[in-house]
Amino acid sequence: MGLVVVSISLLGVGGIAAQVVHEVGVQATWTRAVPEGWVAGFYGAIRIPDRLRIAGQLGLGGVGGATVVRGELLSHFLLSPGRRGRPGFYAGGGLALVTGKNTAGFGVLLAGLEQSPRGGGGWSIEAGFGGGFRVTMGYRWRWFPRTSPTEL
Repeated sequence: MGLVVVSISLLGVGGIAAQVVHEVGVQATWTRAVPEGWVAGFYGAIRIPDRLRIAGQLGLGGVGGATVVRGELLSHFLLSPGRRGRPGFYAGGGLALVTGKNTAGFGVLLAGLEQSPRGGGGWSIEAGFGGGFRVTMGYRWRWFPRTSPTEL
């Protein structure tokens, strides 16, 4: 939670709307806990500025034979946001909530790799902890702000 609060406070006020990158995607998360579980669902995020991403995930799946819903609110720090055509690393953290037969909340810490962070879309993979060891794989589409002729 602290990472999300710090990230939001770093956003500032002036000119931010013109710099926002929007992302949407689909992904699946597997957790190695007792019992093991998985969810598949949707991903959405904004980047303000390039290195900071606030992401949300919502998925439906199963844990120990029971149906669950898992939601996450995460903050990512991109190490190479300008890469095109090559993968880029990121690290992050946040909160997860799993509801179903039982409801539980977790802190999440992760490291990730995504295809071409400055490209229009690509695959992503994350590993970390949040309700047990956690692996997420997915695909993201990105929309970048238009550059004005004076910025070229």
